[in-house]
Amino acid sequence: MNGQNALSKFREGIVIPAHPLALNKDRKLDEKRQRVLTRYYLHAGAGGLAVAVHTTQFAIRDPKVGLFEPVLRIAAEEMNAYEKKYRRPIFRIAGVCGPISQAVAEAETAQKLGYQAVLLSPGGMAYLSEEELIHRTKQVAEVLPVIGFYLQSSVGGRVLSYEYWQRICDIENVIGIKCASFNRYQTIDVVRAAALSDRSEEISLYTGNDDNIIIDLLTRYRFSKNGIVKEKGFVGGLLGHWAVWTHKAVEIFQKVKEEAVKQDVSAELLTLAAQITDANSAFFDAANNFKGCIAGIHEVLRRQGLMEGTWCIDKHETLSPGQAEEIDRVYQMYPHLNDDEFVQANIEKWLNLC
Repeated sequence: MNGQNALSKFREGIVIPAHPLALNKDRKLDEKRQRVLTRYYLHAGAGGLAVAVHTTQFAIRDPKVGLFEPVLRIAAEEMNAYEKKYRRPIFRIAGVCGPISQAVAEAETAQKLGYQAVLLSPGGMAYLSEEELIHRTKQVAEVLPVIGFYLQSSVGGRVLSYEYWQRICDIENVIGIKCASFNRYQTIDVVRAAALSDRSEEISLYTGNDDNIIIDLLTRYRFSKNGIVKEKGFVGGLLGHWAVWTHKAVEIFQKVKEEAVKQDVSAELLTLAAQITDANSAFFDAANNFKGCIAGIHEVLRRQGLMEGTWCIDKHETLSPGQAEEIDRVYQMYPHLNDDEFVQANIEKWLNLC
């Protein structure tokens, strides 16, 4: 389908799950389950997918693992088939990381596979200055449109200055920023930089703050400069949290957008916001500084039958002690948040398409 249609949807605001990696007990790619996951997100109503990102595991790039191209290709094939059948545009984002040569090469691979943008991770780049990170962004943006990324410090990110985000917003072909700082002060830095930028209309803000999803989506930020008032807000989410219970996430997102337009936020929605944050604390293992964040997502998908196990590339990456019990708790406490019925009604269809 026309890529401009998908880009228009991205600018309006969509649900974008961060795609996990399905492995078998030998920690090799389970292609059947990988395809089933993609089908689940698409049929759940996601407007885009982010593949080869943190939730997919950065180790897919290890030459001994060799899964960077395969996971991008599999997701692209499934998105192609879905778009052809349902005529609904899907925005395709590939995660890229590493030094300039690696990031550019990964962006080129994504471009060949039909991806429309890259999420450029700062993870592992602590040795680079902000000036060097800006130069890296410009180089990657020559290949594909870039979504900037404020990654929380606990999973490999770093604090970045307001001036850094000002300059990122000035780069032609930067089309958005995912803010996953998990920090209110740093989040405001990003929004202010985007709001006051001459390119503000060209930059779509996506929340990656899995601990504050609904509030981020509801908030309109207002800044005054030289007597001129500028407004900006998050139009959608690009979230690891939305890799689970996705069908309900899409329903909630639509409700949030409707209430935001009316500028009449219900107390019920604020309560729901806190419940979602509590569920995220279990999935992402907040009690253990997010050590089990990927395994926690896998555990929910395993319980639904979408994955066969919680295996990660690194055998030491597992659920933390007590994390399974926390997932039990939020399942029991917030049954209205899961989409188990939707999955059970469709999983055989998704499996049989393989």
